[in-house]
Amino acid sequence: MANHGEKRWRLVLTASPLQGHMTPMLHLATFLHSKGFSITIAHSNLNPPDPSSHPGFTFVPLNDMSTVNTDFAGAGQFLKTLNDNCRPYFKEHLVDIMNAQKDAACEKETIVIIHDNLMSFAASVAGDLGLPAIILRTSSASTFPAMKIIPSLIQEGRFPVEDSMLQEIVQELHPLRYKDLPFINLPIQHALEVINMIIPKTPPVAILWNTLEFLEPSALAQIRDHYKVPIFTVGPLHKIIPAPSTSFYEEDTSCISWLDKQAPKSVIYVSLGSIAKVDDKVLTEMAWGLANSNQPFLWVVRPGSVKGFEWIEFLPEGLVHEMKLRGLIVKWAPQKEVLAHNAVGGFWSHCGWNSTLESMFEGVPMVCQPFELDQKINSRYLSCVWKMGLEIVVERKEIEGVIRRVLVGKEGEEMRQRGMEIKEKIRVAISHGGSSNNSLNEVVDFILSL
Repeated sequence: MANHGEKRWRLVLTASPLQGHMTPMLHLATFLHSKGFSITIAHSNLNPPDPSSHPGFTFVPLNDMSTVNTDFAGAGQFLKTLNDNCRPYFKEHLVDIMNAQKDAACEKETIVIIHDNLMSFAASVAGDLGLPAIILRTSSASTFPAMKIIPSLIQEGRFPVEDSMLQEIVQELHPLRYKDLPFINLPIQHALEVINMIIPKTPPVAILWNTLEFLEPSALAQIRDHYKVPIFTVGPLHKIIPAPSTSFYEEDTSCISWLDKQAPKSVIYVSLGSIAKVDDKVLTEMAWGLANSNQPFLWVVRPGSVKGFEWIEFLPEGLVHEMKLRGLIVKWAPQKEVLAHNAVGGFWSHCGWNSTLESMFEGVPMVCQPFELDQKINSRYLSCVWKMGLEIVVERKEIEGVIRRVLVGKEGEEMRQRGMEIKEKIRVAISHGGSSNNSLNEVVDFILSL
C-alpha cells in the first residue's frame, strides 16, 4: 500500500522513553508497517525498545539519556534535557537519509515524521527540513482543554490556588476541580514551560489521538476547533494492533496460574504504573488495607518504586505473612493478560491513559490513585463521567472499604455493568466500519496524500 506509482514512503517515528508513550507508538508503527510503509524508530537510550521484537523496523539511537531523572517534580527539566540532547542526532539522521537519496540513483522515498507530543524537537527539525510532521497523542483528549486553559487561569490569578479552593469545580472544565489540573504543584514558570513544550504553537499536518470518539466528544470538538487540521481517533491502539510486548520490565507470568485458582471477579489487581514512586508509609497503608479487606489481591510493587528501599523489605514480617494467605505480590505483571482474566474484579491504578484504556476494554472497574499530569483528569472522568471508577484516599480503613465496595458491593456491580457497556462500544469502534478502524485506514490514505 505504501508503494503508489513510483513513490515510496519512509515513516520516522519517535516516542519519549516513558512506557505509556513508547507502547502506543510501537503499536502504531506495527500497523503502518503492515500497510507497506518503511519504519524507522528514532529513540533515546533511556528505556530503548527491543529491536529483536520488531525485525522489520530500523532503529536509530539518538543519545544516551540514562542519567536523566524522570521524577514528576523534574518534568520540565527532564523534557528540556531530552529534547535538547536528542535534537541534533535526529536532524543528523534525517539529513543523512536525504543526502543519500540525492546521491543515489535508486527510487526516492517520501519522508514523514510521526512523534509524540513530548518530543517537540521532532516537529522543529521537520520544519527546518521541510518535512511533514504528525503528532501521536498518548494521553486522554480531555487533557488538552485542561492544559490549554492554564495560562489564562494564571493571568486571572486563578492558578495555582489556595488549599481551600482545591475541591472547587473549574467551571470552564466541568467536572474537573482545581486539584485535578496538571502541574498544580509546580511553580508557575515551570508549568508554563512544560505546557509550551506539550502544546505546539505551529500545528502539525495531522494529529493521531489514542482515544475513541464516543469517550471524549466535547474535548475532541475543542481540539478540532483549535488546530484546524485532521484529527484521527485511533484508540485503543493496544487492541486494534497486536504487537509483541513492549514492557520495560520482566513480566512475572506465574501470576496467571495463581489467578486461575481464584473465583470469578473476586480479585483486586493493584499496579501504580512504571514511573510513580511512593513513600514507605503510603505503601504500608496500602498493605494493611489490602490485608484487612479480606479479599484476594494481585499486587505489583515495582522494585525501586518505594523511596529509599529496594522492594518491600520495610513491611512488618507478620503483615507480609498475613498478606500471602490471601494475595500475591509480584514485581511486574503482564497487565493486559491480567485485566482480561475472569478472576479480576477490579483494578487499583494510577490511572495512566494506557492502563485506563486497557481496563475499559475489559470492562474492569477501577480504584483511582492518580499522581500527576493526565492521571488526575482520567481519575475524575472515570468516577464522574464514565462511572467506572472510585477515587481513593490512601488510608487503611478507606482502602479496606473501597475494595469491598468494588468487589462485593452494589457499586461494584453497577460499575461492572457500565464497564460492559463501554467494552461493547469499544468493540464496535475497533471492528470493521467502526470509528477507530475507519480512522486508522484514513491515516494511511492521508499519509499517501502527502
